Amino acid sequence: MRTLKNSFRTLAKSPFVTTVAVLSLALGIGANTAIFSLFDQVLMQAIPVEQPDRLVNLKAQRPNPGSQSCNQSGDCAEIFSYPMFRDLERQSGGFSGIAGHRLFAANLAHVNQTMNGQGSLVSGSYFPVLGLRPALGRLLGPADDRIVGEHFVAVLSHHYWANRLGADPAVLNQTIVVNGKSMTIVGVAPRGFVGTTFGGRPDVFVPISMRSQVEAFSINGFDNRRSYWVYVFGRLAPGVTVEQAGAELNTVYSGIVNEVEVPLQEGMSDQTLERFKAKQITFAPGRRGQSSIHGEARAPLTLLFAITTVVLLIACANIANLLLAQGANRGQEMAVRGSLGASRYQLMSQLLADSCVLALMGGAASLLVARWTLSIVGSILPAEAAATLALDVRPGVLLFAAAVSVATGFLFGMYPALHSTRPDLMTLVRSGTGQASGARAAARFRSSLVTAQIGLSMTLLITAGLFVKSLSKVSRVDLGLNTENVVSFTISPRMNGYEPAESQNLFARLEEELAAMPGVTGVSASVVPLLVGSNWGTDVSVEGFESGPDIDDNSRRNFVGAAYFNTLGIPLVAGREFTQSDVAGAPRVAVVNDVFARKFGLNGRDAIGKWMSENDMASELDIEIVGLIGEAKYSEVKQETPPVFYTPYRQRESTGDLTFYVRTSIDLDAVMAEIPRVVSGLDARLPVEDLMTLEQTVSENVMMDRLISSLSASFAAVATALAAIGLYGVLAYTVALRTREIGLRMALGATSGKVRGMVLWQVGRMTIIGGVLGIAAGLGLGRATRSLLYGAEGTDPLVIGAVAILLTIVALGAGYIPALRASRVDPMGALRYE
Repeated sequence: MRTLKNSFRTLAKSPFVTTVAVLSLALGIGANTAIFSLFDQVLMQAIPVEQPDRLVNLKAQRPNPGSQSCNQSGDCAEIFSYPMFRDLERQSGGFSGIAGHRLFAANLAHVNQTMNGQGSLVSGSYFPVLGLRPALGRLLGPADDRIVGEHFVAVLSHHYWANRLGADPAVLNQTIVVNGKSMTIVGVAPRGFVGTTFGGRPDVFVPISMRSQVEAFSINGFDNRRSYWVYVFGRLAPGVTVEQAGAELNTVYSGIVNEVEVPLQEGMSDQTLERFKAKQITFAPGRRGQSSIHGEARAPLTLLFAITTVVLLIACANIANLLLAQGANRGQEMAVRGSLGASRYQLMSQLLADSCVLALMGGAASLLVARWTLSIVGSILPAEAAATLALDVRPGVLLFAAAVSVATGFLFGMYPALHSTRPDLMTLVRSGTGQASGARAAARFRSSLVTAQIGLSMTLLITAGLFVKSLSKVSRVDLGLNTENVVSFTISPRMNGYEPAESQNLFARLEEELAAMPGVTGVSASVVPLLVGSNWGTDVSVEGFESGPDIDDNSRRNFVGAAYFNTLGIPLVAGREFTQSDVAGAPRVAVVNDVFARKFGLNGRDAIGKWMSENDMASELDIEIVGLIGEAKYSEVKQETPPVFYTPYRQRESTGDLTFYVRTSIDLDAVMAEIPRVVSGLDARLPVEDLMTLEQTVSENVMMDRLISSLSASFAAVATALAAIGLYGVLAYTVALRTREIGLRMALGATSGKVRGMVLWQVGRMTIIGGVLGIAAGLGLGRATRSLLYGAEGTDPLVIGAVAILLTIVALGAGYIPALRASRVDPMGALRYE
């Protein structure tokens, strides 16, 4: 306690310097803590189940000929057919159990309360493999999953039960309507469990054998080995390694592939067939569940974590310089204490206590910075993504901040403590003035720290400049359509049990109601929502295009309404667009984009009047191409436009959900407020999903680019400010130490300009060395992050040049005041100094 009291007393003697130090540490530790919170949740945190380290994700290999349906649980290369999943489940080998699952969109209704949410189709082995116990009732088991389409039971998530149903225990054995199907509630999942797909938040768990009931328009893939849609994981048996279990399971898998599935393949080349025969299951750790987000977020979060670590290092360098300067000022005190019998250990303990108290004060203040940083992240993320993450300072994050604070105080206080308690302290007592031995080493150390700060700042500024330029290019991408004054939203009547004819009637009435709204200038719709990452594709046959084994004849597709291209501002290059007369029973028609035309050899405008078909729908060319458009973006802003063909959704046999686009000439907020009332007037039980402007949709599509650019630029600015403070502090302290020398120089004839030049040359030397090192590091980091950049090279000379000029100006600005102060030293006063 005496040591702590001395520390607080020492820090209180220089409140301005202490405040600057605490704020520097708060910025460094706070930024680091905030990004660690995201890094931990997305890339490190295990799902809350029994022994998560024993879980293993199973991944199939390509080729997967036939239909594929994947979602955010993972890539399309990782899914299995339902029959193959059941084969593996029965012959699990070195696994104590194997389970299957899949997310689905869900409209839920309970006691006149309807909401749009998410569900998870799970096998009867799902909860037993995870080792979970119910919060209420029971969980689904093998008995709930034996017969396809016969088990109308459901388990609620704890979050849905607590927040929507008031944690009412009486819900057991009551009915919940899931996508129009009544199901008996048999239990509630444990608190904190939100499924095995990060980013997903299922409100209800339903047997996987009920897929055809809750996804009424899905392709029935229960018997089809060429329909891939199940995600699979397993739990290792006690004492069994992944290698042992994998070898045993792959023996079973290879036998099924070669004996059962090879005879089912048609139209496959010999080379592809050999690859199919050689397919193996691969295995990955399952402690974090299964999610495509893990792979997508790893590089951006690792980059941001590295950037905030650099910011922290720069802040720590400032603290080390501060402590070194304080140690020099306290040299007499340390020497006297040592001469009175204090051991070096006791002296170092006091100095390290000072640095740790300073660091802990900075750590406490950093929690505010962490909250602000997480708030900024939350404002950039889409609402759905923000709801998935805990954007606050959790207990684990508090421990991280505390550990970083203590480590910071100890590691960066060690050298100043060692230097200030060196054995030659008695020279200070004997001299009373002048510099003690070792001062030159301390000066070199201080200069080295500032040079490193400049280099690290240069690296961060280059990185930020590259991402800002990348975002600028993304924001100027030609989308091929007009996003201004357009509102979009989705409705899913199939989830409320609508029959196909009823859905078509509802869509037609809704289009009429929307078109009648004041200020509305255009209304249309599409099955595949625009620029939200959804991709629907199929193989096609096109007049004049020769297909065959291993020839790519795949195209993206969409089903759209009348006046779709006019409503979205997509110009027609040739032909016509769809009208109200393009309905079921009328001749089938299509509009294609010019990428489609080039791929299938249609030579632009000559595409009009040509015929095509979907390979899995017809044996003859039965769709006439009546229109041609340019390169309008399909699912991603940053991706090259794929080949796309559009057909009228009214010519489709069944359409379960539709995304509407409303163009208006009046205030968008007024239109967005009116749309739910219009939908409710047609069906009060039908929720409006994803209501937003089309510009918001585009913004969310490039959310990761905005997040990286905003945070990297902010952190780089903080780092540069900290480096400037460090440079100013070192120069000011150096000038103070050299007051006698400077006075002597001026007494001997040195001009004020020459003295200023001497100090600024010291600035220039550190800036040049640090800048060169920073540019080298920035080039390396730019090459490493090239995959995250759009339209910008990791070695962009304009960015590097602009950053070098900016940092030079900042460095000279930080050094000018100490240089000016040095040039105004009074020679006579300086000679009497000390």
